[in-house]
Amino acid sequence: MDLYNDQYFKRNAFGVALVEFFWGLGFPVIIESTFLQIFLKHLGAGDFLIGLVPAILMTGISLFPLFSSYLTRNHEYKRPMVLGLHIVSSFAVLAIGVFLFFARDQALILPVFFIAYILFSGCIGLTFPVWLNFLVKIFSPAKSVQGLAIMYIAQNSAKIISSLFIIKVVESYAFSLVSAAWIFFIAGLLFLIGSFCFLLNHELPAAGPQPSTGVSFFRHTWNGVADIVRNKNLLKYLIGDLDGYIVVAVISFYANYATQYFGIPNYTAAGLFVCFIYAGAILANITLGTLNLLSFKQKFLSTKICTLIVLIMLTAAPTLPGFLLASLLMGFCRGTRSIIYSPAVKQFSNRPDATSYFAIVPLLTLAFASGFPLFFGHMLERLNHLGAGAYQIMFGVCGLCMVVFLVIGSWVDFSPSKAIDT
Repeated sequence: MDLYNDQYFKRNAFGVALVEFFWGLGFPVIIESTFLQIFLKHLGAGDFLIGLVPAILMTGISLFPLFSSYLTRNHEYKRPMVLGLHIVSSFAVLAIGVFLFFARDQALILPVFFIAYILFSGCIGLTFPVWLNFLVKIFSPAKSVQGLAIMYIAQNSAKIISSLFIIKVVESYAFSLVSAAWIFFIAGLLFLIGSFCFLLNHELPAAGPQPSTGVSFFRHTWNGVADIVRNKNLLKYLIGDLDGYIVVAVISFYANYATQYFGIPNYTAAGLFVCFIYAGAILANITLGTLNLLSFKQKFLSTKICTLIVLIMLTAAPTLPGFLLASLLMGFCRGTRSIIYSPAVKQFSNRPDATSYFAIVPLLTLAFASGFPLFFGHMLERLNHLGAGAYQIMFGVCGLCMVVFLVIGSWVDFSPSKAIDT
């Protein structure tokens, strides 16, 4: 089966790379976006509301995967579901742009934005586990990291192109509703076009027996939770992997930290910061993915070390070079996690179809994934009188968490014989 899959490696790598190139053009607008946090601040949103954006996204990709995992458990082919869910997600972003074109009452913009973002996050949550399982299914284990690296290189290259476009738009038109409307509308349109590129992929049927059709939703979910809880090695991996959510929280706030207290222009934070984030991701995709440097465990631990350096830079060197280096390293962390997460979970699951694992794992980390950005935003508002010091205190809290994740992450055994450690 793996040899047969490898015959379609180039076709499948090209197909998913094309999808992610189009989606990458829209991502700087809507996910882990410095543009979005400055746009919301411009509309009068406080730090708690800004922290609510990643919290909504994390909640969506933690709860809704349970339903798509159950509904697709007996489907040998995942591509139709992946395509359909990507299309629906695209319309949620298009809707934001259309609304901004016709918005007359500015007081309605924030509520409508958050409603649309909730819908988008729910759709992404439904898509997430099926998409991840589809990706590890169309590539053999030996080729999965390389295939994902090619896909993410395309995505992150597109993100850089999009970020440069955002720089020019914000520099020329500031944050006018018309310019924001065009940005959201074009992002949604690019998502929609890219979704149809899944039709280029060749998918083989599932390699093993499908779950019983008679299992209820709750039994299906409970069985998956029980399997994961018994898998001690996977649990250690998940705790070590929480650094990814620290990075998300920092990305969600540091642009406002830079613009409010250190004289960084809005267009630089909204665009150039993001360019460096995606350049860092491409660097990780090439060096640790395509060239396959470092062992799996070394790749995993490198993200924690880089995040610690980021937190030191943001606290001790809040200058334009410091912010750009921090952006580059955060991108490196994001890029590294993107290419190792799905192969790692697939390996630890020891199953031909790991959709249920991809669905349930985010549920187990939900409290931290959604709670930490809210805690970060809440504490910034409580400590507002300290100015930049409020952010630096929170970076210190992040650093303490990172030390814990680094220690626990060092205990994970990535050797195939130890994938399931009970």
